[in-house]
Formats: sequence, structure tokens, C-alpha cells
Amino acid sequence: MSEDAAASPAVTSRHVARGLGTTVLARLGAVVEIVAQPLYVLMFGLAGYGLYAVLWATINLLENIFDTGMTSAMQRTVPQSASDAEAAAALRTAMVFGVGPCLIVAGGIALFAADLAPLLNVADKDRPLVVPAIQLFVWALPLWAFVEIATSAMRARMVFGAEIRLRIVWEQIMRLVFAGLFFAGGFGLKGLFIAHLCSLAVTAFLCVRLLARYYSFADLWRGPWASDTARSTFWAGLSILPSNIIARLFGDAPALILNLLLPGAAGAAAAGLFTIARKLSSVVQLVRIAFVYVLAPLAASAERSERAQVADIYAYATRLIFAIALPLAAVLAAGSSSLLGLFGAQAHIAQGAVIILLFARALEAVLGISLPVLQVVAAFRHQLTASLFGVIVAVGAGGLIVGHMDALTGVTLAMSIGLVVMAGIPMIQLAAGERLHPFDHQFPKVAAIGLAITLGAGAIALLASRLPDPVALPLITAIAAGAIWLSLRFALPHADRASLGKTARKLRLV
Repeated sequence: MSEDAAASPAVTSRHVARGLGTTVLARLGAVVEIVAQPLYVLMFGLAGYGLYAVLWATINLLENIFDTGMTSAMQRTVPQSASDAEAAAALRTAMVFGVGPCLIVAGGIALFAADLAPLLNVADKDRPLVVPAIQLFVWALPLWAFVEIATSAMRARMVFGAEIRLRIVWEQIMRLVFAGLFFAGGFGLKGLFIAHLCSLAVTAFLCVRLLARYYSFADLWRGPWASDTARSTFWAGLSILPSNIIARLFGDAPALILNLLLPGAAGAAAAGLFTIARKLSSVVQLVRIAFVYVLAPLAASAERSERAQVADIYAYATRLIFAIALPLAAVLAAGSSSLLGLFGAQAHIAQGAVIILLFARALEAVLGISLPVLQVVAAFRHQLTASLFGVIVAVGAGGLIVGHMDALTGVTLAMSIGLVVMAGIPMIQLAAGERLHPFDHQFPKVAAIGLAITLGAGAIALLASRLPDPVALPLITAIAAGAIWLSLRFALPHADRASLGKTARKLRLV
């Protein structure tokens, strides 16, 4: 690692594409998680899985509150650091103010677990497990905060592929292996909580080794603790924190709301069904997350050089997301009945929620890529507008919708409306305040061809879904892959396809 920052080269679509490939691989842990969910439901039952889903959703929400925005802060401060010492100061600040509060909160929750347990609706047979489950599983909070900050620190160094083994092998596959072993050993539902903690602990240990490769650990201890970089990281985190919390609310709060709305086992089952729907839609969400992870540090680096570079990569990312996310969402929505069959007959209740979430995530992916750009180029105060407005819209929609349809579909629809509104506002803010928008002269052609392919692929997938599930599932997978290839090949301009490098040549996109 060099001590002084060299002159930054121009940031182009090729940089986005290079980081995107490895980041997608790293986030394939989400796909592994989808595959694992039917096995968890099979081993622990829908209501038992629902209790696990509610507690993990709570951990995620608490982590996003008490990490004080440090995961996002490093995406802004580390790429702009002038030396290794400054980067180390940002990492130290993130760990102190990100993991420290989570440790304190975990201790408090463990102490008052008996008072908190009655708030959860669970099956009668799982009621004796709730207090010990809270006391045990709450320690996932500081572990998860550490893993999130550590992996964010690596992405901030533009090392996008370092998460692959961590996210796929240790965090997801090993969790499934541990869960199977503990289930076979007679631990019951408690084994799932222990398995989750084991996989997080191993992942956290391996994160330390990776951090040592990209940060100077010596500078972590000997530098000034109140440097300009430390202050910038702290305030950047606090400024981004409200929007981070609200974004997380859209992912995890519905499971908690459903658990509170419906009594007993019905509340646990509804939380489990929403989590299943959310996991299936996360295939589309993966597209947005991958671009957000790559675009945030690249936009920060480009902003140091020239605003035009930010505009170019912003437009490129939007075109590429449109070409991937829309056909993928359409095919999965058309084949949702077959996909839900993996979770058992009781899961078909969630089909409406799955379809709503898939299209909401596709729209969020196309519109929401503006958020990391806004976080880099605009003042901190502008980042709150979309989050607050999105929550207001979601709550208002929920008040109008819930009660007129089943709770699962109603809560999901209200959340999805707020999610799309929240994703669209940063795009408007960038266009109005920064004169930045992604819809250049190339976008209309991409949109027209992409929509035609989306409609055709969705219709074919709908026909395929009428076949028996063992036949339909591989067909739907093939249709999704084919639709994405067609969209990339015929909707995107040649320069966009060429930027994908070896991948484009191997897939015959150029």
C-alpha cells in the first residue's frame, strides 16, 4: 500500500463492470440463502422458522441503528484518504462507533430478555424457547456489526472480490451445514440459532485476516484518535444513519409488524412467509446491491477528478440495471407458484407478496442507483428527504390498504409503494439540484427493447409455470437466464457490452 495518494485515473464504465463481477459473486451468498430456506422450513417448521426470521430481522434493524452509519461512512471517507494512516483512522473510528454500541445494546437485551419475550407471537410449543433464544442470539448483533464494517472497509479500498469466500462459504454454506448437524444432533430450533452464531463467528475471525492485507494495523493504534479523517467518518456516518435505518425498515420491519398483528403461531408463520417472499425477491435486489457497492466508492473517487465521470458511470449503471432487473423480475413473478412450491403447500399464500416484491425491487433497482451517487456528490441533508418521504408514504398506504386484504399482502404492498417512492426521490434530487440524470440519448432504445424482451419472457415463463414443478423450475431458470442474455445483447449499446470485457466475449455479447 502506498503512503501517498497518487493522481487518480479516470473512472469509467470498465471500472464499474470489473468491480461488479466480483461483487455479484460475493453477494451470491443471498442466492445460497434462498436455497437454504426450504431446508430450514423443512427441518424446523414454518412457525419455528418464523421465530428465527423475526429475531434475525430484529438483529438487522438494531445493527443498522447502533452501527451509527459507519458501514456507509467508509464508502465516502476511505476512497478520499490521502494515506494509509488516514484510511486506518477511518477504520478505527468505524469499529469504535459501529461495534461498541452494538456490544452495549446486546448486553442490555440479554439482561432483560424475560421482559421482551412476551412481545413476540410464537407457536405454543416454541414459547419456552423464546427467552433463551433471545439471550443467545442477541450476541449476533456485535458479530454482525463487525462483519458488516469489515467487509465495507474492504469495498472502500475498491477490493470488491474479497467477500466471496466469506459471504458464500463461511456465512451461508457453513451456516446450513452447522444447522443440519445441530438438527441431526437433536438440538431442535435452538440449533438454528447456534448455527447462525457459529457461522458469524468464523466469518468475523476471517475478516480480521483480510483487513490486515488492505489496512495498516500498526496505524490503527499509533495515529491520533481525533484526526480530521476520524471526525469526517463519524459525522458522515451520523448523516447517513437515518436513511440507512429507514432503508432497513423496509426490508425487516414488515416481518415484525406481521408478527405483532397476528396472534400466536399465525404471527410467527406470517413473519416466516414474508421472509420467504423477501428472500425470493432478493434475487432482483442483488442486482441493485451489487451496483450500489461498486458505485459508491467509484463515484467518490470520480468526484475528486471530474463531475462528468460521475455522470457517465451513473448513466451506464442505470442502463445495465434496466437490462438485467426487469426481465429477471418478470420471469420470476410469472414462475412464482413453482418457486413457492419449494417451501411446501402452505407457502402459496405468499404468492401475491412475492409478485409485488419482485416488481418493487426491480423498480427500486433502476431508480435507486441514484442514492450512492447522491451520497457522494450532494450535501448530507439531502439524503434524508427520500427516506422520510418514503416512510410517510408507506405508513399512509398501510393505513388505507391493511384491513381491506389479507395482512401479508397488505403490509407487503404498503411497504413496496414506499420503497419505490424512496428510490425515486434521489433521482429527482440529483436532476434538480446537481443537474445529473442517467437518461441520456442511449436510454430510450435500451428501454424499448428491454421492455419487449421482458414481456415476451414473462409470457413464456407463465406458460412454463403450468407444468409440474420438477419440470417448471429448471425451465424458469433457463428462461430467466435467456431473457437477461437477450436484453444485454440487443438492448445495450456496443460500448456498454464491450465494457464487460472477458465476460462479454465468453457470453458472445460482442
